[in-house]
Amino acid sequence: MTAPRLQPLTRAKLAGQGEEGAAWHRDLPGVLAALEERWQVAMGRPLPGGSASYVCRATTRDGQERVVKVGVPGHDLVAEARVLGAAGGRGYALLHGHDPEHDAVLVESLGPALAQSGAPPERAIALLTDTLREAWRLPLDAVPPGEDKAVSLRALVVDLDERLGRPTDRRVLRAALAHADALAGHDPATTVVLHGDAHPGNALPVTAPREGAPAGYVFVDPDGFRGDPAYDAGVVLRDWCSHLTGPDARTRLDGWCDLVAERTGTDRDRVRAWAFLERVSTGLYVTSFGAERVGRPFLETAAHLLARR
Repeated sequence: MTAPRLQPLTRAKLAGQGEEGAAWHRDLPGVLAALEERWQVAMGRPLPGGSASYVCRATTRDGQERVVKVGVPGHDLVAEARVLGAAGGRGYALLHGHDPEHDAVLVESLGPALAQSGAPPERAIALLTDTLREAWRLPLDAVPPGEDKAVSLRALVVDLDERLGRPTDRRVLRAALAHADALAGHDPATTVVLHGDAHPGNALPVTAPREGAPAGYVFVDPDGFRGDPAYDAGVVLRDWCSHLTGPDARTRLDGWCDLVAERTGTDRDRVRAWAFLERVSTGLYVTSFGAERVGRPFLETAAHLLARR
């Protein structure tokens, strides 16, 4: 069996890992064969999306549709399996299996991602926030304590901007770091288990109505850590680059911040600050593993959002 075809961002990430990434790709057919045996499934076609895994369809012996995900080196799925298992289908995809040895999960099959639905931004944002409210119902002890996200993102932005030759507009960099400083150390009374990457590509429709998906969608690919709910709400506003250019970009984003804050009960200013910090950190992170074409719009729109009106 030849090595399966990977998605562009996954290929870029593996290319940056040198021989370790190449070896993982060579070994992938054997891993999939082992998972077929363990879970008694037949592997199907690969699925789009993602930057740190191989994802494909699978079918059980009795004809049930499933999805298999295998993590790339440096991106283990332990936290994801922990969150999906604890959620039991509320706000998240149902987990059917976890193989730590091969860093793989087996989850329910869902419909096309919200990102592919053609829904206008305001509708998609409303669906994401409603699904987040369900996902945030997980008890805190579902995941262990972790680092302060604002502190870690600040360090990431500084490090990547330096290593990449300072591609970030200086005003954008100063604003991102100021937001990180202001966001650090949020009120622990508001802490929830965060998804960590609640964008439209990670929200998929359920195939039948269920109590844990009141908006009709559930999340996949959780990072799963404790933190400020305004962080997840800010990530919801991160990926709309094509809608955030020109003189009215700030006004449009401000309206979305109002919408998100109202639907999630979070602080509008914190949502906006997280959205900006995530925009900058994501642009740098994606650029760092060779996908500059994908990363550039995040940094460019960050500059638009600082433009004087």
